[in-house]
Amino acid sequence: MGFKDHFSGHADEYRRYRPGYPAELFAWLASIAPRTEHALDCGTGNGQAARLLTPYFARVTATDASPEQIRNALEDDDAPSVGLRFAVAPAEASGLDSASCDLVTVAQAFHWFDHRRFYDEVQRVLRPNGLLALISYSFSEVSPEIDAVFVRYYSEVVGPYWPAERSHVVARYADIDLPFDELDAVPPFVMRLSWTLEEYAGYLGTWSAAKRYRAARGHDPYSIVAGEFAAAWGDPGRARDVVWPVTLRVFRVNG
Repeated sequence: MGFKDHFSGHADEYRRYRPGYPAELFAWLASIAPRTEHALDCGTGNGQAARLLTPYFARVTATDASPEQIRNALEDDDAPSVGLRFAVAPAEASGLDSASCDLVTVAQAFHWFDHRRFYDEVQRVLRPNGLLALISYSFSEVSPEIDAVFVRYYSEVVGPYWPAERSHVVARYADIDLPFDELDAVPPFVMRLSWTLEEYAGYLGTWSAAKRYRAARGHDPYSIVAGEFAAAWGDPGRARDVVWPVTLRVFRVNG
């Protein structure tokens, strides 16, 4: 399976409007890793997760198969960490030495990978008892009225334009069996932002399904539900809490 690039065409918007992961998630991963010498973040996108690893690991390598995503990640690095390195590389072939990592993270990208080849690469690069952490999120939560419009937009408007791989995210990766030992006691984490309606709409526009809809139909799918969102939101300048429950599956490898 070749690399499917669903994001390079709007990497800048992706960087501006994607929610941020909680720092405590990465602190917890570091606390249970066998060592904190080197972490690998695969499918790094804008580098968000990789940067959150840097306080806890001496070195962090962040890879993505998309040159444009890596370029945007580098341009967004106002205060680059000495221990952080970005590289263009697929998740299935990182280019790192064998047994050189303590943790491999994948944030909102695992569903795009060639899983069998990725498992082989994870097993190769991780040291004994190293960790693989799959991080994802699906539906946002704002209010019952707004969430109802969200579901309609997601399912009815752009629904036919979701790549098949998206179904794994909605299933919280529970539909994928991994050949590693999974940890049972994983604490809950949430992502939270305070957004205006304009910012919320910007996030909806970064979806790969929205991109494919625009390419196929020549107009923005958000326009179909803009009135419904406006009515449910109220004052468009009012900042509302937007919450995404985080899906976290963690595996011990080479134990």
